[in-house]
Amino acid sequence: MATRKTSESQIRLPETKSSLSEQAFNRLEEMIVTLRLPPGSLWSEATLSETLGIGRTPVREAVQRLAEDHLVVILKRHGIRIAEINDPEQLLVLETRRELERLIATRAARRASSADRQSLAGMARALLAAGRAGDVTEMLRHYFVAKKFLAHCAGNRFSEQAIAPLHTLSRRFYFMHHRELNDLSVVAQLHSDLLGAVAAGDEREAGAASDRQVDYAEAFTKRVITRGF
Repeated sequence: MATRKTSESQIRLPETKSSLSEQAFNRLEEMIVTLRLPPGSLWSEATLSETLGIGRTPVREAVQRLAEDHLVVILKRHGIRIAEINDPEQLLVLETRRELERLIATRAARRASSADRQSLAGMARALLAAGRAGDVTEMLRHYFVAKKFLAHCAGNRFSEQAIAPLHTLSRRFYFMHHRELNDLSVVAQLHSDLLGAVAAGDEREAGAASDRQVDYAEAFTKRVITRGF
């Protein structure tokens, strides 16, 4: 089994062989989250392949996964449309996330290994530093790595698979609206607190920290939806 890195500057998930399809998926996902592929825009498979410098077959496989995660819509003979952001539906995303996040947090606090806990503590510090620096893209990259690793530490592949697309939808929603609150440091602190509780093996606090971050996300979403009223 590969050794997990604990350096704050470059924390990664357990090392696995990354296929071209996985590389294409990760890069397209970040481009969607950061709106480089804008909601509603239409793309061809060939254009995406050329943009990534990856062959069309891996890109096709990645696009199929993105469609399953509600991030793109495949239009036969017309291309690939980046899914629109539906603000009210974000509340349904959070409703589902609340239960899964709490389950993952408490189980990870219970089941994480000593090496896992060291990695989580390092991730908490890196995420907090990115938030305080005001770098939303870097913070969301740390968020992606930390959340994926946390779900892995919970030791439940079903919750791990279920939560992943919900995190992506939440990251894109936040990226689109984060300037309205200018709250990167607050969000980073909430996630850092959660990772710290899990790293400490405190199941009760991990569950409470999970609920606090979803409470904040829910309040943020409601503010976005009701602005102008």
